[in-house]
Amino acid sequence: MDAPPEEVVVVAPRLLEAAGEETYSSFEIDPVLIENAVRLDEALRVAPGVALFRRNDSAAANPTIQGLSVRAIAPSGAGRALVTLDGQPMNDPFGGWVIWGALLAETIEGADVLRGAGAGPYGAGALTGSVRLRERRGPGAALNAEAGELGYARFSGAGEVGDGAFSLMLAGSAQVSDGWVAVRDGRGLADVALASDSVAGVARAEWRGESLVLSARLGAYSEWRSAGLVGAESMSEGTSFSVTLAEPRGDMAWRVQAWAIESDLANSSVAVAPGRNTTTPANDQYATPALGWGANAAVRWSSDASGVEIGADLRAADGETQELFSFMGGAFTRSRIAGGRTLTGGLYAEGWRESGDWLLTGGVRVDVTRAEDGRRIERLLATGAPTLNFTPEDSETVAPTARLGARREFGELFVRGAAYAGFRPPTLNELHRPFRVGNDVTEANAALEPERLLGLDAAIGGEHRTWSWSAGVFAARLDDAIVNVTLGAGPGTFPPGVFVPAGGAYRQRQNAGLIEATGVEAEAQGMLNETLNWRAALAYTHARFDGGPLDALRPAQAPEWSASAGLDWRATDRLTLSGALIYESERFEDDLNSRVLEGALTLDLRAEQALTDQVSVYAALDNALDADLETAETADGIESFGPPRAFRLGVRLRTGR
Repeated sequence: MDAPPEEVVVVAPRLLEAAGEETYSSFEIDPVLIENAVRLDEALRVAPGVALFRRNDSAAANPTIQGLSVRAIAPSGAGRALVTLDGQPMNDPFGGWVIWGALLAETIEGADVLRGAGAGPYGAGALTGSVRLRERRGPGAALNAEAGELGYARFSGAGEVGDGAFSLMLAGSAQVSDGWVAVRDGRGLADVALASDSVAGVARAEWRGESLVLSARLGAYSEWRSAGLVGAESMSEGTSFSVTLAEPRGDMAWRVQAWAIESDLANSSVAVAPGRNTTTPANDQYATPALGWGANAAVRWSSDASGVEIGADLRAADGETQELFSFMGGAFTRSRIAGGRTLTGGLYAEGWRESGDWLLTGGVRVDVTRAEDGRRIERLLATGAPTLNFTPEDSETVAPTARLGARREFGELFVRGAAYAGFRPPTLNELHRPFRVGNDVTEANAALEPERLLGLDAAIGGEHRTWSWSAGVFAARLDDAIVNVTLGAGPGTFPPGVFVPAGGAYRQRQNAGLIEATGVEAEAQGMLNETLNWRAALAYTHARFDGGPLDALRPAQAPEWSASAGLDWRATDRLTLSGALIYESERFEDDLNSRVLEGALTLDLRAEQALTDQVSVYAALDNALDADLETAETADGIESFGPPRAFRLGVRLRTGR
């Protein structure tokens, strides 16, 4: 009689979630939603309050506004959340945003959204929360091909081979879309479709000994997209590399990781003429080379009822923007080079203890961040003579932070509470790079100070046989919030010699003062029977400036209400029907609360039919209600909208996964 095959245990090079994490507010993204998502940020939207800066997903959004924020306290293009993949920060070294097209959904096994400042092992940048991504491991393969309306097509594949000692994973994707014209009323010949195409790839090799795991990962991406106006487009590309050595199991577990991210961005903007029939080049940001690198290490001692973790991390970024601007007489007349370096290092210690029905945890952390070697040089192209040569002073900030949490079990019920502090240093983009969107111009500010947040939350919940739920409240105080503050309107010339045309606004990034926010969060999920799963979640956030130039105003791009709901019905052994609703109330486009983006409810439908155990076909109807999802509004009232209703068909092959 043949012996049964030996079970292969795949150990990832990451520390398991610490027991103390259960005291903090978190939201786990359903792995099925990740598997079915075209892009990873689409799956994250089911967590209310989690969104990109503007409402377009990353398939249409300019790379510079793909920063993720958790809780609608004050979203920003840079994002106020730290995104990690098996411990490696994935935020861009120049701008803090996340190029979501570089993170293939097919390779992601799970995602946890931690709400609230991550003062412990997450550190700088985890101001309103963090998103912890876990890469998929295990032998097998998945291939996916789909196409649909709006000239859309995507092909992706991922596979891993190996035994218990060595494995190799390869994955890649290619996507193209003809897009849609975002402007409806007032559309002119200058308005074109938000077309895009992108490619991405990942390779990972891992070696596993008796207790050690060594992993090396290489990723690369390239994306092109139209900005919706003739002559306005962007191109982003980059690579990332990480090496991790870990002993993730046992009473003393540890991890050491080194990583690097190289990125580049080209972005052209235009001025729009009255009537929207012509555009004039306004800025050609032809290169934005940036290099980020860092390392982190952690060691954890744990027993059945307690544990302690200590660690350190280091992050550095070096980059600059290279641009042509001031278009006159049919040609650009000036050039700009602006950039610098930032360095942030931190140490932390955290411990937890279980005592009966109680779980207590707490941690302290201290970071030192530096902004140095800043420069901004502008020249006349005709002569090379400098028109601006600005060298800001280096700055250094020491930021101590901490967090505390407690959880108490009452049978099937629990109560928990937490208090925390966090900080986020400004990015190179915020410090040094001015930018333009249509006729609106925003200036950089090399004098920006780090943002700081104090917050607390509490919740009650329960876990029953077929369903679970939780409901809670939170309050946060965000000091020195970095936002774009309107200082004037065009036509006119503003410092340092910036011309803003009619219908445009002149803004500058500023530490605009204090934002106070309170809110409510609730979620539930379960099974009505063996074939029907459901989920629902909502969030309400009341956020306002207290004092400063924006006193009593709501932060831009911050909706008060957001909610999501979904049903998955296994109609037969081989047919699954799914529906997902996402609602968001109105938000303001601008800091002065003068441009309103109306609320919207979107419905996505999907049907998947398994042909064999390994092959399935599916159909999806995105934005099935054809809802008007307003994404932008100019000073002269021109509105832009997200994608209309669109149909997709696809086929999927899975083996061993």
